Amino acid sequence: MGHDQEEEETPPATPTTTASTASNDQEEETWNHQKQTLVLELSEKLITGDLQAKIEAARDIRKVVRKSSVKTRSKFAAAGVIQPLVFMLLSSNLDAREASLLALLNLAVRNERNKVNIVTAGAVPPLVELLKLQNSGFRELATAAILTLSAAAPNKPTIAASGAAPLLVQILSSGSVQGKVDAVTALHNLSTCKENSVPVLDAKAVSPLINLLKQCKKYSKFAEKATALLEILSISEEGRVAITDSDGGILTLVETVEDGSLVSTQHAVGALLSLCQSCREKYRELILKEGAIPGLLRLTVEGTSIAQERARTLLDLLRDTPRGKKLASSVLEKIVYDIATRVDGADKAAETAKRLLEDMVQRSMELSINRIQHRAASCTPDKIPSA
Repeated sequence: MGHDQEEEETPPATPTTTASTASNDQEEETWNHQKQTLVLELSEKLITGDLQAKIEAARDIRKVVRKSSVKTRSKFAAAGVIQPLVFMLLSSNLDAREASLLALLNLAVRNERNKVNIVTAGAVPPLVELLKLQNSGFRELATAAILTLSAAAPNKPTIAASGAAPLLVQILSSGSVQGKVDAVTALHNLSTCKENSVPVLDAKAVSPLINLLKQCKKYSKFAEKATALLEILSISEEGRVAITDSDGGILTLVETVEDGSLVSTQHAVGALLSLCQSCREKYRELILKEGAIPGLLRLTVEGTSIAQERARTLLDLLRDTPRGKKLASSVLEKIVYDIATRVDGADKAAETAKRLLEDMVQRSMELSINRIQHRAASCTPDKIPSA
């Protein structure tokens, strides 16, 4: 509704088609005039009406925008609705706050300029206040709004500096499934802001992120964002300690190395490498204990170029006697032999190493087949919003 329909082919002009085209153009012009009138009427009602009139106007704006084109969103913004809707977010009336929040959310979707104008109009502080409410519905609407607004690069520094991130981390533990997805995506958006003077996340985010990563498919878009955040957190000592202290923290990263997408495996091996590089004596045995070797060996062949390099470096650190050089394919057998020696002793090392290598090849084949079957069987739409 309200969209110009494109025709793949223009038929030869005949009196009939010419008349039909003229009729369609007239109908479209009439509809556009009616819609422009509606935009102006609702804008006027929002700007000059009493509180109840403003609430009704905000609800109607949301309804119109939901069913309309990007152009309609721009027309409402040009008519001056953004600033009064932001003011309504500060109202003590919860109906007013909800109506304005939903209207702003719909105005921002798929419209970069509106996203920036909403933040410029001062929407972020009242959204942060909504995140502090006990009302879960308001908290999750505010999370969705911050997610949408944080997709615009100019907005990221303002949102990152607003104190929203710790409140989004709380949603990771207490929100609905959609609320958690929105919070992870918003935090991921904010983590890519180069202007941040301080880290967006602290170690408190590790435990809920690990728990969410345990529950999701390791090759999903959600897992890619969660592992990206965990890799960032692994840079700090507090983050590394939190990963180690989280129930199944290292194991979950190892499983992601085995079963993840190209993106999530790269982030997961990056986090494990950060751990081992920070203190090899502390983390080497913890990583080996979770069975990391087969996945890392496969990653040296199947991962992205960055993941392959990280996997080789980590495998070199996991050896009994690292030589300070990067791992080449020719020494993979040596690594396995070192492990076999530690497990079964020097007498049986050769036999054990051969069996381990065979098991790794078999495991790699099974993982590849399982991954293909999972993707073929998965027919549910991606939960991650595109905004």
